Amino acid sequence: MAQKINPLGFRLGTTQNHHSFWFAQPKNYSEGLQEDKKIRDCIKNYIQKNRKKGSNRKIESDSSSEVITHIEIQKEIDTIHVIIHIGFPNLLKKKGAIEELEKDLQKEVNSVNQRLNIAIEKVKEPYRQPNILAEYIAFQLKNRVSFRKAMKKAIELTKKADIKGIKIQIAGRLAGKEIARAECIKKGRLPLQTIRAKIDYCCYPIRTIYGVLGVKIWIFVEEE
Repeated sequence: MAQKINPLGFRLGTTQNHHSFWFAQPKNYSEGLQEDKKIRDCIKNYIQKNRKKGSNRKIESDSSSEVITHIEIQKEIDTIHVIIHIGFPNLLKKKGAIEELEKDLQKEVNSVNQRLNIAIEKVKEPYRQPNILAEYIAFQLKNRVSFRKAMKKAIELTKKADIKGIKIQIAGRLAGKEIARAECIKKGRLPLQTIRAKIDYCCYPIRTIYGVLGVKIWIFVEEE
């Protein structure tokens, strides 16, 4: 059998960077990890909750969908810096949105001695991010679009971004069939064994009426 490894963890320290920057004593390390998870879950839940309120508008390929690519957490003695990298930050740019999110995070973290500092960074090329493409495919499948058509549309969106290769795989009960299977589509190069090749990856579950489908996306950005 082939040995599978996460493409991001495989390249950590070379072409991929850590998303958390802090130091802790060994006995307090697990608490720091749990705090990071609470912060990330709270931000994602806030985005999802506020998106549902405005869910009457449709998300098309050119319109804005608030998808978080990743969240960076930097901890100091008295401050926690949270940098949210998002594709289309329309929701968080609304008046009072950051203050409301800070209050929710302060309750979740429950740290009296540390203050929170939240910053928003817009991703320069949104359709170069696998999370945004996965969210787009999820929206298409929930609207009963054919999975092959959704995959081809997602690859067409990447033409706007400067990438060298992409692979999309969908697994599960495709088109409502009783037997689950996996289908994939690939375009360009994808050197998974080359460590200096910068490859972005995401695994995204989609809940449909037929069950849960799994979407995996690999994007070959550049070679260093």
